[in-house]
Amino acid sequence: MSVDKINQVLEDVAAAAIENTAFILQENAKDLSRMETTDPKYDRLMLTADRIKGIAADIRNVASLPSPLAQILSETNRPNGLHIKKITVPFGVIGIIYEARPNVTLDVFSLCLKSGNACVLKGGSDAIDSNVAIVNVIREVLAKHNLDENTLSLLPVGREATAELLHAHGLVDLIIPRGSQSLINFVRENSSIPVIETGAGICHTYFDESGDTAKGQAIVNNAKTRRPSVCNALDCLIIHKNRLNDLPIITELLPQSQVVIYADEQAYQALEGKYPASLLLPANEESFGTEFLSYTMSIKTVDDFDQALDHIAQYSSKHSEAIIAENKEVLEIFEKSVDAAAVYCNASTAFTDGAQFGLGAEIGISTQKLHARGPMALQELTSYKWIIEGDGQIRPK
Repeated sequence: MSVDKINQVLEDVAAAAIENTAFILQENAKDLSRMETTDPKYDRLMLTADRIKGIAADIRNVASLPSPLAQILSETNRPNGLHIKKITVPFGVIGIIYEARPNVTLDVFSLCLKSGNACVLKGGSDAIDSNVAIVNVIREVLAKHNLDENTLSLLPVGREATAELLHAHGLVDLIIPRGSQSLINFVRENSSIPVIETGAGICHTYFDESGDTAKGQAIVNNAKTRRPSVCNALDCLIIHKNRLNDLPIITELLPQSQVVIYADEQAYQALEGKYPASLLLPANEESFGTEFLSYTMSIKTVDDFDQALDHIAQYSSKHSEAIIAENKEVLEIFEKSVDAAAVYCNASTAFTDGAQFGLGAEIGISTQKLHARGPMALQELTSYKWIIEGDGQIRPK
């Protein structure tokens, strides 16, 4: 397909999603009715007219981006006359296994089509009605363009389909899981096909001795409360012991969202009587290294910067980590030392998102180091091959 053809399909899918908003929301309501509103996945499952508009805008952003295909990554002429090029190519067929996030269906399709890949989707039972509705809308657009509807395939719910996908060696080129750590672990341990892990987000923000209180208050509130059910949400605030007196100010906005805080002994004492008693609880070991996916967070007090780095190293999922500091040397050390896909200085971890990085959309946040890391978009959905052009050259014995 030509780039222009691909872009037109994506524009039409974006328009169709908006035109079919009522239908998609009707089917989404069926899924929502089967889930408790207190479930952390409820917000991820829920679609609204505004969210569909946002998804459509992301699809149009993907259409507007340059094609990632046939890019020359390197090129050289050898002394023997061979002309060697390294160019980008699609993976081929990409399998996506995900949970209660129907927006993924549209995001994945747009990124896979733009990068020249077919996609096989395995959504969870929680979102089956939403996913079926969205796939039907996309397939109607494919039919209008006389394209094979199996460019996008949605597998039935159930473990049998998952097992078959994970062992479709020779048919599927790559598996990308999106969801809980247990889902990712299962896929990694059971797949005979290469896997790119889009890991869980256990995200920390360290408030340094040199941190600005106003920045800290705004960043902590945004990182925790903007969308608490997503993987870039704040889970643990680490604070230097010399700034405990500022902790009530840093957390001042959180009660507006009924954020429950599990505080270690020093942080608890600093907040006692200054943070709602019903929302303040003593921390235990399980309070750290937990992806809460809700209006819940923990606070860890450290004696110095090195102790903060140690805590992050011990509990991080290598997704997104942040520091609030004015000391330039501390900021530079944090940037170099923290092992994570996205490292923030004086900004909210909520920005770890393909669209926010200017990538149009994302297929997931990779927390591994091979091939892709951080928000995965068009470039990360390509591999490469070598093209060698000659004029009869043979290799001597």
